[in-house]
Amino acid sequence: MKLKIIHTTKYTYDAPVSYGLQQVRLTPVSSKNQTVLDWNVALTGATKELAFEDQYQNQTLLLQVEPGAREVSVEVSGHVETHSTYGIYGKDYGTVPLWHFRQSTPRTHAGENVHALAKQIASTDDTLSALHDLSKAIVDIVPYGEAQTSAGTTAEQALIAKGGVCQDHAQIFVSAARVAGVPARYVSGYLMMNDRVDQDASHAWAEAYLDGLGWVGFDVSNGISPDERYVRIATGLDSRDAAPLTGMRMGASTESMIVLLQVQQ
Repeated sequence: MKLKIIHTTKYTYDAPVSYGLQQVRLTPVSSKNQTVLDWNVALTGATKELAFEDQYQNQTLLLQVEPGAREVSVEVSGHVETHSTYGIYGKDYGTVPLWHFRQSTPRTHAGENVHALAKQIASTDDTLSALHDLSKAIVDIVPYGEAQTSAGTTAEQALIAKGGVCQDHAQIFVSAARVAGVPARYVSGYLMMNDRVDQDASHAWAEAYLDGLGWVGFDVSNGISPDERYVRIATGLDSRDAAPLTGMRMGASTESMIVLLQVQQ
């Protein structure tokens, strides 16, 4: 499937920014799941200082906000041809050992609610089926959009709130899988929706590592494994590692953000 993506993130400030840096993880790479045909990054109000590959092999740009800027815009666009592998990404080890993906982070720290979910994985020899059951259990406990969460919401907090979005679902999944001893990671990217072109945010799902299969994807929010409608962008231990944009700025300005996204064939 050939997908066309246009993704714009625009920041506006009520006072000039004296200094700011942004890390941008919005560049897909070719793999057996996808072939990047072309990709462009356009900037307004910022300049590219550095391009590098981080520890998770995410293609990352370091941007510096132009002094005095009141608006910063990052637009990425291009075409990606995707290939369905039935949710199996495979035995891609990268530069980070598997034990690293059993580690907890502040956003995936497991409380009693996560531990309760993890029991169903540890109590069976069929780990793949147990992970699919975990995915179903999460969306039953945490219905999509039923509670207000934020970028910093932890897996345990989303379970207590009994609502969340794809970020929360993915972090709960990786947290519970790690408690059960299964390496797991957070994935950010794009999903072509069958009923719309315009979207208000990128997407997120989880992957777990299984002997014999390698990394296997679970889109908890939609109850499926990723197929040819998905484009991978970045991975990490949690939503911060794989966030499309993270950064800092100096000054007393107040920031507002608008995201415009189109994913279509």
